[in-house]
Amino acid sequence: MLSAIEENRRQVSRNTEAKKKSRLGQFLTPQRIAVFMASLFSDQSGHCRLLDAGAGIGSLSAAFLERWTAGELHFDDVDLVAFEIDPTLHPNLCHTFRQYASLDNFRVRIIGDDFIHASVGSLTGDLFSHSFPPYTHAILNPPYKKLNSFSAHRLALRRVGIETVNLYSAFVALALAQMTPGGQLVAIIPRSFCNGPYYRPFRDFIFARAAIRHMHLFESRSQAFKDDDVLQENIIILLERGGRQGPVTVSASTDDTFARFSRHEHPFERIVFPDDPERFIHVPTSPDHNLIDLSPAIRHPLADLGIKVSTGPVVDFRLKEHLRAMPGPGTVPLLYPGHFIGQAAAWPIAGMRKPNAIARNADTEKWLYPSGCYCVARRFSAKEEKRRVVASMVDPRIFGDAIMLGFENHLNVFHDDRHGLPEPLARGLVIYLNTTAVDEHFRRFNGHTQVNATDLKLMKYPSRDALIRLGMWAMRQGTLTQEQIDAKIGTLIT
Repeated sequence: MLSAIEENRRQVSRNTEAKKKSRLGQFLTPQRIAVFMASLFSDQSGHCRLLDAGAGIGSLSAAFLERWTAGELHFDDVDLVAFEIDPTLHPNLCHTFRQYASLDNFRVRIIGDDFIHASVGSLTGDLFSHSFPPYTHAILNPPYKKLNSFSAHRLALRRVGIETVNLYSAFVALALAQMTPGGQLVAIIPRSFCNGPYYRPFRDFIFARAAIRHMHLFESRSQAFKDDDVLQENIIILLERGGRQGPVTVSASTDDTFARFSRHEHPFERIVFPDDPERFIHVPTSPDHNLIDLSPAIRHPLADLGIKVSTGPVVDFRLKEHLRAMPGPGTVPLLYPGHFIGQAAAWPIAGMRKPNAIARNADTEKWLYPSGCYCVARRFSAKEEKRRVVASMVDPRIFGDAIMLGFENHLNVFHDDRHGLPEPLARGLVIYLNTTAVDEHFRRFNGHTQVNATDLKLMKYPSRDALIRLGMWAMRQGTLTQEQIDAKIGTLIT
């Protein structure tokens, strides 16, 4: 049964234009993922009212129903409500559920309405809206698409106290809002909600209404929806409506084959740190504690160190007429990620695809920084790159007598109110950010392919004095190995 649905999914996916997938933000769930998601529900009896919002061709519902018909879930009956806004998929949905038509205790309702507007109408009791009884279970692969601040969806969501920036988080929040106490929700969603200020209201919404019971992480960014070339890092989460928060089970696998499967239980304090005002969600994939988690010396926000971090202010396409392939009279150095190899800068680079310089004039002056020592971190890591955080040193001596420097928008710049840092402090920051402990810590709450200035601002750091000592040590060394860096950070902060 499920294998036939999977073959249908592949055919539908192949025949659907990429533009349509992007417009709807919907990518159909592969069979192995659907089966795993259905396996996370605990056995219950009585009446089941199941929600599948963004149902696609019904792969998730079918995996749930297969568990039920196999006797693994002891429900007396199942009422399924399947929302799917794309009418071209309704014949596929009907075909999937026709396989269960002979079951007297199974009923299904396919709804082609917009899930957000229908749910808001039900929750607010709008006169002309359908009313949906509370759900006991929900299984979701919601659409992934940004919501504009003043879109009809955002305005509707605000009517029921939901403030969020993407369709996927809106679907999860609405499903949770419509569930019975003790109801279980399983969803596969981008990991981006785990951190960042934009998803803080969504995280607060979850914590106020549910307990996190299980999270599953795919170690490869590209494998969960590889048929559709989706690179967003995904997570599977199990929530219990109204549950009392306790330990959280965290599992991980290499890809959707669930090879190299690991499973550990963690206290909630390791998932959301008690002293974190932003309430980032960390996803530890081993029982071992990270050095940063353990050390009382790494508790300083960047602001306490007298350091700021900003996205590089030079947006090259907006200043295109001022860019120069190589330095010349009236120009200053312009630095891109490509100018940094390891922890050091190389400039200029002849034959580089990006410009090496920018004219200094009235139009560009406000985007430039005075020459000095800076620490920079790349905003974007390449697909499957080993490190997420990659930091380098800006040493003004390699730029000759340049008075100003330009930092392109794909760099994050650590600075002192738009001025350089003392060299030992800048070098200490570079060393600290390049430790394995920082990279592992960062990956626990950041599922993006990018490292935003906000993420770096909200991280915890050693004291300013500890970073200076680290930088002075680095200045006395030659080329440092990763092992030397990791060993040294431990001696400075423990």
